[in-house]
Amino acid sequence: METETRVRYHFLDGIRGIVLLSMIAYHCSWNLVYLYGMKWPWYHSRGAYIWQQSICWTFLLLSGFCWSLGRQHLKRGLLVFGGGLLVTAVTIAVMPQNRVVFGVLTCIGSCMLLLIPLETLFCKIPAEVGLVAGIVLFVFTRNINRGFLGFENWNLVALPRSLYQNLFTAYVGMPSGAFYSTDYFSLIPWFFLFVTGYFLYRIFKKTSLLECKVLGKRIPFLDWLGKNSLLVYLFHQPVLYLVLELLNGLGMI
Repeated sequence: METETRVRYHFLDGIRGIVLLSMIAYHCSWNLVYLYGMKWPWYHSRGAYIWQQSICWTFLLLSGFCWSLGRQHLKRGLLVFGGGLLVTAVTIAVMPQNRVVFGVLTCIGSCMLLLIPLETLFCKIPAEVGLVAGIVLFVFTRNINRGFLGFENWNLVALPRSLYQNLFTAYVGMPSGAFYSTDYFSLIPWFFLFVTGYFLYRIFKKTSLLECKVLGKRIPFLDWLGKNSLLVYLFHQPVLYLVLELLNGLGMI
């Protein structure tokens, strides 16, 4: 497949920027509830869960969509994966009780790297077939972390507990009972959502939807956030901690 290199679709950066703002707001709320003891019952509601999932789903889907637009897939994948390792190392060293193991950056970086050898195969699959397959596989493996094939409250098949053994199985999607992470994104099911985005891009390209003028629209601040998403992700929590500590010291929390 040809890689798009000349056109910058600023609208996609804008979407990523909006999702980053939503993520920062969500993590700020998490900090207030779990680190500063704020009583906020809604944060434990279904609505808050949907908010959190909207961030995750959009990040993974958009990352898959944009994969074909990028260059140097190996370098970019390793950079994002390395960012995930950095988050893991820092959280284990500084706040082990809130450690992040196999977080979203590790997952996205892994998906980017895994798609490199698979692209030759995926190019032979009709985009519509790949899109449907990605959606179906994501839906049916959504609950794999909890020991089932199924989606949300619907559990179709219980998986053998013998599959849930160690860190490697946790990385794949089958964590042992001792595994713990405050931000956990395993390869399964999330690689299938990433792949869904990949095939969605191919449909856009084949049907000339990429020529839509709205994709070139640029909103400066959101555009900047989207283009610098990795740095924003890496530094947003330390900045939030500093701001919240300052407010706490002033008695405002």
